[in-house]
Amino acid sequence: MSDCRSRRGRLRGFTLIELLVAVGLMALMAALSWRGLDGMTRSQAQMRQYADDVLALQSGLGQWGADLDAMVTAPDAAASYKFVTLDWDGRVLRILRRDAANAGAGLRVVAWSRRVVDGAGQWLRWQSPPLQTRAELQVAWQRAAQWAQSPGADDAQREVRVAALDQWQIFYYRKDAWSNPMSSAGAANDGQTDTLDAVRLVLTLTPGQAISGTITRDWLRPGVGGGK
Repeated sequence: MSDCRSRRGRLRGFTLIELLVAVGLMALMAALSWRGLDGMTRSQAQMRQYADDVLALQSGLGQWGADLDAMVTAPDAAASYKFVTLDWDGRVLRILRRDAANAGAGLRVVAWSRRVVDGAGQWLRWQSPPLQTRAELQVAWQRAAQWAQSPGADDAQREVRVAALDQWQIFYYRKDAWSNPMSSAGAANDGQTDTLDAVRLVLTLTPGQAISGTITRDWLRPGVGGGK
């Protein structure tokens, strides 16, 4: 009789309470594991976004310098057009530059501006198709100014978002001093960029990006030596 009781004791399974405790522990472990995996996924996504932000800003600053390097100056063929090649009106910086892809394809108007897009300020770049005539240059020049304020569907497709931007400033270096381009000392509306030694770009980036705060970038006209 005692042998039967001991055998039944050894064969007894888990109680309902024990099963509930085991299931609860397994659920807790699964939840903790999921939270860990979710946190890793979020961290990786954030790192990718930060890397994309840095790359976009670096590319934008590189393009900024390339546009100014290719800017049309007095010795160029376009000088016969007597056309303004660099202009800042407080909203948009317009540049008349040589075509990067094909030197014989003509000129392009490129424009840089800050505009609110989808509820956030964005630093933007726009460029025209290749231009061959003075009439085409005039149309593209005005189109660039209009794009900075209220772009049409076609112009919106030609713009590139570079970085989230709170504000920006432009300064010209002429006659051994930095000045506001809109002042008489810094005005380039005569189209004579050969007297312009440098352009200073000051960006105030929107917080929350991989890079935030204020960035200053100076462009020196090719052939100008020494620091400014």
